[in-house]
Amino acid sequence: MIVADRVSVAYGRARPVVRDISVAPGKGRILAVTGASGAGKTTLLLTLAGMLRPMQGSVTIHGVALRDRDHAVENRVVLIPQTNGLAPVLTAAENIQVALLAHGASAGEARRITHEALTAVGLEGQADQLVEELSGGQQQRAAIARGLALRGDTLIADEITSELDAANRQNVLRLLRSEAERGAAVVFATHDPQAAAVCDDQLHLVDGYAAAPTG
Repeated sequence: MIVADRVSVAYGRARPVVRDISVAPGKGRILAVTGASGAGKTTLLLTLAGMLRPMQGSVTIHGVALRDRDHAVENRVVLIPQTNGLAPVLTAAENIQVALLAHGASAGEARRITHEALTAVGLEGQADQLVEELSGGQQQRAAIARGLALRGDTLIADEITSELDAANRQNVLRLLRSEAERGAAVVFATHDPQAAAVCDDQLHLVDGYAAAPTG
């Protein structure tokens, strides 16, 4: 389990973007991190994923201080970034297969899981297309497929429905629910109140601070 205890995070010497936040995403639950653009949602998620270190407070995983992104990956923390993080010169399928192989899957397992993941997001027909040839929404769904394929104990997803139409957004929310139902802790940053409403818990950020959700 990841636990953030009164963390504040800044970029260089700038004022903190996240301030005095405590959160412990629960296994089997979806935590929505909400707030306006610039509220600190992405910064908090990157901190939970081991990509940023807090200037104050602590982030632990299974009771041990989270060192960096490699440490998070070792502890099965999967990040689906807002920027998708895909290699544009690889196909949608290759992006997923490379990640699976790096996590110890056999070639056969990687092919099977990749097909299942792309089918789940409706991209089985685009498996052999280069990522740079896909639309923004298709790239987003390919990144989601890669994250789902890795089956982490913690899934951190940053604004992953922002490029999607209503039908695909509902499908992705259903897939996130399936991840929680198998026991993962899901952290989902979103500016969409309808998406946040189907989550189990909410952390609303205003200027980097935790605040009561509005509306």
